[in-house]
Amino acid sequence: MTTGLTPLPPHSRLADAHVLVVGDVMLDRYWYGAVDRISPEAPVPVVRVTREEERSGGAANVAHNVAALGAQAALLSVVGDDDASQRLEALLATTGIQTHFARDPELKTTVKLRVIGRQQQLIRLDFENTPRLELLASQTARLAELAPGCSAVLFSDYGKGGLDHVADMIALARGLAIPTLIDPKGSDYSSYRGATLITPNRAELQQVVGTWRDEADLRAKAQALRESLHLDAILLTRSEEGMTLYDAAGEFSIGAQAREVFDVTGAGDTVIATMGALIAAGLTPRQALPWANKAGGIVVGKFGTASVSYQELSA
Repeated sequence: MTTGLTPLPPHSRLADAHVLVVGDVMLDRYWYGAVDRISPEAPVPVVRVTREEERSGGAANVAHNVAALGAQAALLSVVGDDDASQRLEALLATTGIQTHFARDPELKTTVKLRVIGRQQQLIRLDFENTPRLELLASQTARLAELAPGCSAVLFSDYGKGGLDHVADMIALARGLAIPTLIDPKGSDYSSYRGATLITPNRAELQQVVGTWRDEADLRAKAQALRESLHLDAILLTRSEEGMTLYDAAGEFSIGAQAREVFDVTGAGDTVIATMGALIAAGLTPRQALPWANKAGGIVVGKFGTASVSYQELSA
């Protein structure tokens, strides 16, 4: 184990941690096939599909990652009253995740279909629309019922409309002294005011604070954003440069885990899930950061939306 690294909480302590994930869920579908020829109809490959696979995506993948680490996970979201939502609920049930789905008959549950040939993604097809506002408003009341039993609340914002009332939800959790972690989206973070931690990547942070000249300029802009929004911390994920945590004590950086990158899909889900599960189990953000960095390094070596188990993380 790395010198100075806070030990990973025992599995029994993680098993007592209750993490509620709130946000936009989706069903990830993969069609795998052989590519032997180019279509005579257009200059595109013909994929002869030989295998199909379904995985939980978006906030559902965050919850899956929480459960894979051994914590108790629950998921609050709005879905359509359709086959995709039923498939997603069945997938989550196999991992022990408690689902709290509000169903909107006018909503299409988000589905991302990826066609894979010769171990490469050839195309992605998205099926989605936006949930009704009145149903979204009811989610705050549902959160009020679920939050008192939680050790942490994670908000996974994929910009699909499911977190239109996130400001009210954060305030509710904050009032109960429950840590709140946000995987943010968009160019305006004002609705995340008062959260414990947000986890933007470089491109997402640039949308909000603009470009930076150097590390000193980045530090100043990140801390100014943190203070203006009354956040406890900002965790900037920096791909091959690792991660940097900005908090009241300054900053704490850690280098990326050296490994071959196979697929970055869902890596942000793994990072926030690991941070949330470990904070729920009693670690501080600084203590949880090296483990989240390690988890992110493991998951990019896997294909598609994936998770990291407690055994992999502790190895």
